[in-house]
Amino acid sequence: MKIKICGLFRDCDIDSVNEAKPDFIGFVFAKSRRQVSERWAEAMRPKLRPEITPVGVFVNEPLANVAKLLNANTIELAQLHGNEDENYIEALKSQTNKPIIKAVRVLSQEDIEAAQHTVADFLLLDNGTGGTGESFDWSLVRKVSKPFFLAGGLKVNNIKQAIVATSPYAVDLSSGVETDGLKDRNKILEIVRRIQNG
Repeated sequence: MKIKICGLFRDCDIDSVNEAKPDFIGFVFAKSRRQVSERWAEAMRPKLRPEITPVGVFVNEPLANVAKLLNANTIELAQLHGNEDENYIEALKSQTNKPIIKAVRVLSQEDIEAAQHTVADFLLLDNGTGGTGESFDWSLVRKVSKPFFLAGGLKVNNIKQAIVATSPYAVDLSSGVETDGLKDRNKILEIVRRIQNG
């Protein structure tokens, strides 16, 4: 089971994930209370353990901006949360040769089925409200042919249930490892330990 800790925006957040060793971390470049600048992400990238893969989170960002960050290796994957269509995704893949995650707002089983035809490498299934800490109805996740990240409302007291219910490729945690809107080192360490120990 892969683990992603999303929405790092302080230098000490990098220290926390380096200690916890999740598989992925997320830098949010889209407008958000967790938004980071390109400059900060570039400065943090060399401080990140080499085995942790950085992901950039975008909403309707000009393609050239996303490609630049991928080609500079500031991030290794792009996670797209806007109205980016298949042409956008194909162009981004051809210009960067890097994997793409396409976020899907899950309101029905049809939302998941429709998304499986994308040329993106991964799906991210979420409730679509963007970092509110609310989960969607996991019973809607039945047969998903593409590997997917499960996001939305995941925390230490429901993570095992979520994994059993959906069998994701990875779990994506953000508000569930925060205290008062800031990443909490102890929560990050605890949830990563629980997932890795099965």
